[in-house]
Amino acid sequence: MEEQVTQELAQFQEIYGIVVEFFVNYSFHIVGAILIMLVGLWVAGKISGMVFALTQRHNLDITLSRFIASCVKVILVAMVAIVALGKLGISVTPLVAMIGAVGLGAGLAVQGLLSNYSAGLTIVLTRPFVVGDTISVQGVTGLVKEVHLSHTMVTNEDGVEISIPNKHIIGEIIQNSHQHMLAELSIDIAYSAKPERAIAALNRALAEYSEELCQDPTPQVGIEKFADSGITIGIRAWIPTERYYELLYKVNLSLFNALKAEGIEIPFPQREVRLLNPPPAA
Repeated sequence: MEEQVTQELAQFQEIYGIVVEFFVNYSFHIVGAILIMLVGLWVAGKISGMVFALTQRHNLDITLSRFIASCVKVILVAMVAIVALGKLGISVTPLVAMIGAVGLGAGLAVQGLLSNYSAGLTIVLTRPFVVGDTISVQGVTGLVKEVHLSHTMVTNEDGVEISIPNKHIIGEIIQNSHQHMLAELSIDIAYSAKPERAIAALNRALAEYSEELCQDPTPQVGIEKFADSGITIGIRAWIPTERYYELLYKVNLSLFNALKAEGIEIPFPQREVRLLNPPPAA
């Protein structure tokens, strides 16, 4: 028993001696490397912020500004990491070779993620849309809130945030209506009514929202088609995406009241049925 305890103490003393020797020989190098990394990260963040502010002062697109600032920060952090590793006496050349080998294997394993980043880079460089635009892609419509290398964040009027992987955007059909959405409305009026009066009344109702609706292009009102029960009047107006449903409901009510005030009838669907061979009277 005493022999076992003696062996364990000897092993502990040996490990303790190795640890003490390591810290005696390399403690200053480790502290120096940590200080270099901390100062380097702080400087990289400051320079990245300065680059972002500079691009914004020159009215550069917000997405491209963020991308440039991020690239500057990554490059600076990589340079600081190389200096810190050199401080520890670690050669960078074999490390780069190892990273390359590991990166090849990791690249094959995360092809989907890399395709998102490559698509994000394409979006940043080609700019098919920018922050604040209204886009429709893959059945999703919303206001672009943020564009990242991996995904694009869109939001709707309810504040719901939708994240779209960038690989599902590039190569697809993108509808970009900028800051507005098109509202296409249809109202039927009776054949006995005068369509000129109805169109004039609807135009007056839309004019009440001239400061809220897009005026370039201006709202359009006209005869859309001749339906079974009445004349269909079509209305096309561009509404700000952030207030789409709020204004749509207000406009619908104003259009209805305008027709009602003019005494124009809105017909309901009806069918006329004729009996060609009526049954004999009892």
